Amino acid sequence: MTGRLGTLTTLYVTQYLGIGFITVGLTAILRDGGTSLDTLALLQFVGLVWPVKFLWAPLIDRYGSRRHGHYRSWLLPLQAGLVLALLALLPFADPARQLGPVVAICAAYVFLSATQDIAVDAVAVRVLSEGTRGAGNGIQVAASYLGNLLGGGACVLVYDRYGWVPAIGLLAALTAVGLLVVWRLREPDRVARVAGAGQAYRALLSVFGQPGCRWWTFGVVPLVYTGAGAAYALVTPALVDAGWSLARIGVVTGVVISAPAIVAGLLAGVGVDRFGRGRLLVVGGAALAVSTVLLLPLLNGRAPLAATVAALCCFMAAYTVANVVLYVVNMDYSRPGTGGTDFTVLSSFGLICSFLAASVGLAAADRVGYPAVALASVVLVVVGVLVGLGHQRRFRGGAIRPSEPAVPDVTPVG
Repeated sequence: MTGRLGTLTTLYVTQYLGIGFITVGLTAILRDGGTSLDTLALLQFVGLVWPVKFLWAPLIDRYGSRRHGHYRSWLLPLQAGLVLALLALLPFADPARQLGPVVAICAAYVFLSATQDIAVDAVAVRVLSEGTRGAGNGIQVAASYLGNLLGGGACVLVYDRYGWVPAIGLLAALTAVGLLVVWRLREPDRVARVAGAGQAYRALLSVFGQPGCRWWTFGVVPLVYTGAGAAYALVTPALVDAGWSLARIGVVTGVVISAPAIVAGLLAGVGVDRFGRGRLLVVGGAALAVSTVLLLPLLNGRAPLAATVAALCCFMAAYTVANVVLYVVNMDYSRPGTGGTDFTVLSSFGLICSFLAASVGLAAADRVGYPAVALASVVLVVVGVLVGLGHQRRFRGGAIRPSEPAVPDVTPVG
C-alpha cells in the first residue's frame, strides 16, 4: 500500500505544480509586470483544456506498450514533456513583454498535464481497492492544493528573491521527481484491454449504464458542484468590493487557504475508507452549507482579515471533503479496462458544472445580490447531499460494479 500511495502522491503533486504556477504564480508575476486584467483573464482560458480531456481519454486506454507497461508508456513521455515545457520558459525572463510564446508554452503544459492525469487516474483505478479508494482520492485532491501552494506560492517567493530562472528551475526540478518515479515504476499487467478505438470511445457512454451511475452523475454531482461553485465564484469579487488589495486576495485565495484544504483532503480520504462514502458526504455537505453561511458577512461587504480568512479556510476545507467523496464514487464507477476514460468523463462533468455554476452565479448576483446566491447555493448543496445519501444507501461500492481480483502493489523496479 505504501508503494502505490507514494507513487500516486508524487505523480499527482508534480502534475499540479505547473498548474499552480500558471494560475496563481504567473498571474501575479504578469500583473506585477503591468499586464492588464483583461489579458490575465484570457490566460485563465488555457485551463479549459481540463474539462474536455475526456475527448482523448479513450486513446490512452486503448493504446500503450504491453512490454513497458500500458500506462507507464504514456507517463514517461508525458512527465518528460512537463519538465521540458517548464524548461522552455527559462529564456522568457520578462514574461509580460513576451506574452505570446509564454501563453503558448503554458497551453502546451496544461494539455500535457491533463493527459498525464488521465493515465495516472487509470493506474489509480487499477491499483486501489474499494477500501483504499478514499486514501487514494484524498491524496489526489490534497495534491492539487499542495501543487498550488508550491507552484503558486513558493515559486513566487523564489522569483521575488532570486529571479525568473531560479524560480522556473525549481519548478522543473520538482516536476522531474515525478519522472524518476515513473522510470522506476513497475505497472501491474493489464487483465482487460479494449479491442479497438471504437470500443474505447463507446465507454464514454457505456459507463452511465452501470447501476445508479446516472443517478449519481446527473443528480448528485451537479447539485453539489453547482452549489459549491456558485458560492466560491462570489468570493473574489466580494473581496474586491470590500476593499481588499489584489496582492492580499492572491495570497489568501492562492496560498493561505490551500493549507487547510490539504489537511482536509487527507483526513477525508482516511474517513471515507473507515466510515463510508455516505457518512462523509453528509459531513462534507453539512460543513459546506455552514461555511457558506459564514461567508455572508463578506458577501454583505464586511471583510475583517482574521474572520474572513477563517471563513474561507472553513469553506475550502469543507468543499475538499465533499470533493473527495465525489471522486471516490466516481472511481467506484470506473472499470479496470477503461479506467482512464470512465474516471475522466465522470470527473469532467463535475468540472463543467463548476465552470457553468461560476458564470451563472456571478450573473445572478448582479441581479439579486451576493447573499441571495449564497443561500441558494446552500439549498443546492443540501439537496445534493440528500440525493447522494439515498444513492449510497441503495448502491454501495460493492453493488456498483463486481469485485475485481486483487491487484499487486505498484513497486519500483530494481
